[in-house]
Amino acid sequence: MKQLTQNLRTGETSLQEVPPPIVQPGYVLIQTHKSLISAGTERALIRFSKANPFQKAKLQPDKFLLAIRIIRSDGLISAIKSISNRLAQPIPLGYCNVGHVLEIGEGVQDIQVGDRIVSNGPHAEMVCIPRNLLAKIPANVADDQAVFTVMTSIGLNAVRLVSPSLGETVVVIGLGLIGLLTAEMLKISGCNVIGIETNEERLKVAVSRGFAAINSNLLTPEHCIKSLTNGFGADAVIIATASQSDHILSQAARLTRKRGKIVLIGTADLRIHRSDFYEKELTFQVSCSYGPGRYDAEYEQNGNDYPLAYVRWTENRNFQAVLHLMSNGLFDPSYLIGGNFPLNNFKAAYANLDAQKSIAVILDYPETCSSKRSIQLFRQSSSGNDGVIGIIGAGHYTSATLLPLLKNASIKHIVSANGLSANNLARKYNIAFCGTDYQDVLGDPEVDLVMITTRHNLHAQMACNAVKAGKHVFVEKPLAICQDELSAFTNIFQQENPTNVSVTVGFNRRFSPHVQQMKSLLGDAVMNIVITVNAGFVPQNAWIHDLQTGGGRILGEACHFIDLIAFLAGSRIESVCTNAMMPNPAATTDNASILLKCENGSTGVVNYFSNGHSDYPKERIEVHASGRTLILDNFKTLHGYGFKHFSRLKTSQNKGHREAFETLLDFVRNGGKAPIPFEDIINTTEATLAALESLKLKTWINI
Repeated sequence: MKQLTQNLRTGETSLQEVPPPIVQPGYVLIQTHKSLISAGTERALIRFSKANPFQKAKLQPDKFLLAIRIIRSDGLISAIKSISNRLAQPIPLGYCNVGHVLEIGEGVQDIQVGDRIVSNGPHAEMVCIPRNLLAKIPANVADDQAVFTVMTSIGLNAVRLVSPSLGETVVVIGLGLIGLLTAEMLKISGCNVIGIETNEERLKVAVSRGFAAINSNLLTPEHCIKSLTNGFGADAVIIATASQSDHILSQAARLTRKRGKIVLIGTADLRIHRSDFYEKELTFQVSCSYGPGRYDAEYEQNGNDYPLAYVRWTENRNFQAVLHLMSNGLFDPSYLIGGNFPLNNFKAAYANLDAQKSIAVILDYPETCSSKRSIQLFRQSSSGNDGVIGIIGAGHYTSATLLPLLKNASIKHIVSANGLSANNLARKYNIAFCGTDYQDVLGDPEVDLVMITTRHNLHAQMACNAVKAGKHVFVEKPLAICQDELSAFTNIFQQENPTNVSVTVGFNRRFSPHVQQMKSLLGDAVMNIVITVNAGFVPQNAWIHDLQTGGGRILGEACHFIDLIAFLAGSRIESVCTNAMMPNPAATTDNASILLKCENGSTGVVNYFSNGHSDYPKERIEVHASGRTLILDNFKTLHGYGFKHFSRLKTSQNKGHREAFETLLDFVRNGGKAPIPFEDIINTTEATLAALESLKLKTWINI
């Protein structure tokens, strides 16, 4: 299938051939009929991508400050690599899509194959959308009308925040596409609508729709609004334009009556001048996209609706409300359409908007499209001992860590659920096949090693299937997120492993040259190990905190350091006790101390904290044994105390990724000992699961 993407580094907008997404539980697969170009959002994104680095920093100062923190913590080279990697990933364009249902994911009950659907899907011939982000289109609503639903919902949500009464006067600043759609929703609500704009053509459209319109280049809006409201000012102002200045917000305050409301849809400098708001006791609110539920993974990805009695208008119910207005003949946005362009002629569509010839432009899609879930991009030849690799997962870890270190490896496949990310990385690293169905990887007899880098809840099942397919397996930790998954994998690995393949988990820190030096210096001594991890704050709505998807940060990240303690001690972990901050810590806590006892008498503590300062180094390891001490600072500098022939090892940051992958590939190609003994992998995973169990039961857990 074809999909429009934007390269944030080069500024290029391109139509790529990508494998179609695979339907997931709770999702619906849709073949697109039409999509609406969001003139404001998409043109702003394109302008940003074409800006030079200094302009990009000015446009997104928060990202610039984040880059500074990365430089302080991990060094300049690491920061440059991280930023470059993110900018190099083309991103999808568009979020207003109409099509019909091809396939329904498990758990979706009220949608049928063939239903016409509106969704926030991108400009792509096929899209896979969660249930709460789509709505059925009534039979009497045309595709050219329905395609405006999502964007209209943005304006409708702002109107709901204003909650205007019949007859109130509301000013809309900015009469672009969203501004005009917002004005239509206000008109339907019984409001007197006044639009402020500088573009003469948009002003003419507003007047033709019965709105009062003010050209702010020719007239002073404050004087006009006072004249139109008998000197009181507007009951509310909705800002539907983009501005880097705080002038818009100050102007809105001057236009509003005492105790009036201001709602922001677009972007503006949010420095509020007290004098503008104090005397009038104004209310200011930012409207979040289509409405309640937006950016909430529980609502959008997991399909958990908000109770109607408590949240009357969610984003999905806003979609339905807009479609209902269209169906009843109360709202027809067709007058805004400035042209329909075939998808292949997307450049002309964007040029039309850039020339400001149209307010809205629609992309039309062909009736049929390719549904091949694996696409060959390059020819690839490989010999029998190359150690051919298939990668499942194309997220940040794969793009930023895995692939840059596998440049000389023989990678034949890369797959991802949505197809686009796999396509991007396949093109960048000359990988022969990109796809969306990982069974294609398992079914290829040339593939020797399957590398699984998906979200954590998929690791165990995919690893089981790979073992049964006779493939060596690398899993980017954790191996499993619950005891049942671990038991199932262990059983399959030990009893249904026809070709005696291996499993490796991404516990890379044991391969770091610093850690190898520590291991050599310490020998078989009984030791005390203290590891402090300044993990940094991760928002609670991030997928890693979802126990069903990510398993939490202790399971997903602290496992690294549990493995490291077992490796340095040279002993199996036999018991675990976790103590976390707060009287009743949540299972997803990321502020905890994990105490470990090893069979050989060694002890370890992992202090995994997210509440530290970002300037402090992320990882510090202390080992005390037999009157000697080793301190490793952020995998850059190792200090030794009490050793005759060692005092310091200093390198650039090296957490052992390269060495881990080199060891793994050598094993796959030439045989020998597995990079990490299977018993170590199971013990670390059991100890990590025990850490969570200890948190729950508030006691030591024996393994």
